[in-house]
Amino acid sequence: MNTPQISIVAPLYNESESFPHLVERLTKLMDSLTLRIEVVLVDDGSRDNTALQMRQLALTDGRFHCVFLSRNHGHQLALTAGLAAARGTEALFIIDGDLQDPPELLPDFYQKMQEGYDVVYAVRRKRKENIIKRTGYFLFYRLLKSISYVDIPLDSGDFAMISRRVADVLNQMPEESRFLRGMRSWIGFKQTGYEYERSERVAGESKYTFKQLFRLAYNGIFNFSEFPISFMTRAGGVSIGIALVYFIVVLAKKLFFADVIEGFTALLFVIILFSGVQLMALGIIGEYVLRIFFQSKGRPLFIVKETIVDGKLNEPNNKSTDEAR
Repeated sequence: MNTPQISIVAPLYNESESFPHLVERLTKLMDSLTLRIEVVLVDDGSRDNTALQMRQLALTDGRFHCVFLSRNHGHQLALTAGLAAARGTEALFIIDGDLQDPPELLPDFYQKMQEGYDVVYAVRRKRKENIIKRTGYFLFYRLLKSISYVDIPLDSGDFAMISRRVADVLNQMPEESRFLRGMRSWIGFKQTGYEYERSERVAGESKYTFKQLFRLAYNGIFNFSEFPISFMTRAGGVSIGIALVYFIVVLAKKLFFADVIEGFTALLFVIILFSGVQLMALGIIGEYVLRIFFQSKGRPLFIVKETIVDGKLNEPNNKSTDEAR
C-alpha cells in the first residue's frame, strides 16, 4: 500500500450498532476521492463485538488500520493511541466513531489546509444533545476561555484536521491527564475554525457519562489555567477581610457600646467560613498533587494489545506507547 496522505482517526468504545454506518460512509468517502487515505480505528477496550467487527474489516480491506488497546483507557488516550499509529504524511483527520462528526467534511477541511493552515478545527454551530448537556457545554467553554492562559476556541471539540508536524508535536507531549483540544491550541501554528452543525448519533447511546465529562472539564481547567490557584489566594484574602471586618465590629461594640456578641452564632460563622476556605484550598492543592503523582509514575499512556496494518495482524512490543509518553 502506498503511504497515505491523510489518516482518518476514530476512537471506538462499544460502537457495534453504529460501526456498519461508520464503515459505509468512510468507504464511500474514500472511493469518491483521489487522495490516498487510511482509516485508523482504535478499539478502547470495547465489551461488545466492536473489536470483532474491526478485525473482520481490517483483514479484508487494507485501507483500515486497527489498533486494539489492552483495556478501556478513555476517549482522550484512545485518540492519542490513534494519533501515534497514524501514518498520514500530510494530515490527520480526527472524528468520533458515532458519526456526530460527519466524515464527509474531509474535503472541505483539506481545502482549508491547502490555504496554509496547520489546524482546521470544527466549531459547533448547533448541537442536538439534551438541554442539560447543551447548557453545560455552553457554560464550560465560556468559563474555560475566560480563565485559560491559552486561547481555546469556543464550541470546538476534538473534531479537526491537523498537519503532520502538529501531530508529531502532540505525540511528543507526555501529559497523562490529556485535554487534546487545549494541547492543540497550545501548540500554536496557523489555525482556523470551520462551522458545522453537529449531528445526532446514528445509533446507540453516548458513552461519555457526566462523570467522564466532569473529569474532562477538570483536565481542561487545571491543565490550561492558573485560575484555581489564584482563586484560592483570593478566597483566602476575602475570608481574612471578612474576619477583620467582623473583628472591628465586635471591638467597636465592646469599646463604644459595652456590648460583646455572645452565643454560638458568631463562633459557628467563623468556623464554617474558615473551614470551608481551608477545605476548598486543600481540594485544589490535591488536584494538582494528584496530577503530579500520576505523571511522576512515568507509566505508558496506553497499552496496545495488537494491531492490524495493511491487512496483517501484529502484536507490538508497545514501543509506540513509550514514544507517546
